[in-house]
Amino acid sequence: GRAAVGVGEAAAVRYAEPMTVGALFSIGYEGRTQDEYLALLREAGVTLLADVRRNPISRKKGFSKSTLAQGCVAVGIRYEHLPELGIASEKRKNLATQAEVDALFAEYERDWLPTQGPALAKLRAWLDAGERVALTCFERAPSDCHRHCVAEALGVGAQHL
Repeated sequence: GRAAVGVGEAAAVRYAEPMTVGALFSIGYEGRTQDEYLALLREAGVTLLADVRRNPISRKKGFSKSTLAQGCVAVGIRYEHLPELGIASEKRKNLATQAEVDALFAEYERDWLPTQGPALAKLRAWLDAGERVALTCFERAPSDCHRHCVAEALGVGAQHL
């Protein structure tokens, strides 16, 4: 009997260490309901939602910080808010052209992101621990949102959902 127990224990120990590889995703909630949004996260196997909005409030139902966090928890996804990676609303206001948006992102990458080592280190640590992390903000197209800059700063290719 003892040998069988030993073998079973060894097998249990082996299987208790899954080789999970972290992955980075990007998702915007523009034009989506919370249910659609959470379904996309679940289909992609996302384990952690990193909200990179400076001010996580939204007029869109289901996307303010507390309701979004509750929705995530309900489907087994961890919610983390990293406001320091957001862009101040006064800088985002009154952007009329793509050139102005591009200039804002260039400034963000040049002047702001390099000062955000602790927040970027958190994201790297989650990825290194095997988390499947989705960066989120409002804009559906990643090129219209600063989250593509965050992914580039991490040096990790993000899959856009």
